[in-house]
Amino acid sequence: MNYLNENIDSLNKKLASGDLSADKLAKDTVANIKDTDKKLNAWITVLADAKPAENLDYSKSKLAGIPIAIKDNIITNGVKTTAASHILYNYMPMYDATVISKLKKAGATFVGKTNMDEFAMGSSTEHSYYGATHNPWNLDKVPGGSSGGSAAAVASGQVVAALGSDTGGSIRQPAAFNGIFGIKPTYGRVSRWGLIAFGSSLDQIGVMTKRVKDSAEVLNVIAGADDHDSTVSTREVPDFTKFIGQDVKGLRVAVPKEYMEAVSGEMREVIQKQIDALKDAGAVINEVSLPHTKYVVPDYYIIASSEASSNLQRYDGIRYGYRAKDTKNLLDVYVKSRSEGFGTEVKRRIMLGSFALSAGSYDRFFRQAAKVRTLICDDFDKIFAENDVIVGPTTTEPAFDIGSEVSDPIKMYNNDILTISANLAGIPAASVPAGLVDGMPVGLQVMAKRFDEGNVFKTADFIERTNKFYKKTPTGMED
Repeated sequence: MNYLNENIDSLNKKLASGDLSADKLAKDTVANIKDTDKKLNAWITVLADAKPAENLDYSKSKLAGIPIAIKDNIITNGVKTTAASHILYNYMPMYDATVISKLKKAGATFVGKTNMDEFAMGSSTEHSYYGATHNPWNLDKVPGGSSGGSAAAVASGQVVAALGSDTGGSIRQPAAFNGIFGIKPTYGRVSRWGLIAFGSSLDQIGVMTKRVKDSAEVLNVIAGADDHDSTVSTREVPDFTKFIGQDVKGLRVAVPKEYMEAVSGEMREVIQKQIDALKDAGAVINEVSLPHTKYVVPDYYIIASSEASSNLQRYDGIRYGYRAKDTKNLLDVYVKSRSEGFGTEVKRRIMLGSFALSAGSYDRFFRQAAKVRTLICDDFDKIFAENDVIVGPTTTEPAFDIGSEVSDPIKMYNNDILTISANLAGIPAASVPAGLVDGMPVGLQVMAKRFDEGNVFKTADFIERTNKFYKKTPTGMED
């Protein structure tokens, strides 16, 4: 079963009419994954015996019987969950993340766990204990990260929808690199209960699909209050599908000059073409400034690494996961287990975070970073006082070659300069395909004020209807 020409609505109709059974759909999906993933390495665990739930009601739930991929840092009861790390190579959870429980209630079928950068720390899915994932458009290119496995699985037609997580762009950047739609909801819109923590004030579970409406369907299910997570908003969740197909006439669209100045040549032309399409449809385009954009990368890496340093203390080689052999004492267990269990990038961020939180550096680094974060939030508040959405490029370049940047962490970190701000401010943001540059997809980023995912979906859906990028087939998957 290949999903390149399918969407949730089309599959739901086939299932409801009896033209397709949920059991056959699950089996065909797994068979296709096993066949095509030899090229991609998008999966860590594939459930060979994946089975749909019983007594599915296709009239009540659009997701009933629909196979969905899950990023391997989201806890799934009885299914190995590794966060792509050696230190969790054998971790078998005994409970479900809230988003998994909600998807099960909706009747979704789980077919496996997708590859990612270890503990979601990376922008290329090269930092995985299970090897790098390849981009379906060009197998020599990265799929982005850290949700690169989920993005590649959707873009290649292995599944119609996947869950990812976004701490600084980890849904939007791979969505852009793979020519699909990916949305990071407002911080607090979706429960983080059962998400293996990286940066707790930044992490957010989101959705990746080929079509914009499909993400709206999934977000309808996974969003909302949760007694397990005190950071989740109790406000009512709207039906996000109602924003699909809406007119953008009169929509106030802000275009940050700092974002447009970050791209040039053909890539700038592709992005500008989408902005011009919004203008031609009656949207009001306003050039604005996000003056603290130049500080977002250092600010983010101080805050995110500090939170990672704290969150990853629990991996000690004693309670669960990898435990080093030939240890002589308790300190040996800690040091050897963590040294052997964590990869290079994770170690780098733990050290950076521990330094920023140390007694001699806290005031100089972490406290100052928290103040800059407030200034970044203020920038967005000022823009959204007079505008409905912010648009611009998702990334500064298309997907780069595998191995070309992995040894240069500073260059890799700078890939996130256009996506990080949304996490620091906690606002919803998405990437929708804008076109091709040198044969590789590039994305248009859409951001809105907190809990206004509706305008994100409205804008992204207009772009999708205008350029119909979803009709294109990834060239790397051609035989």
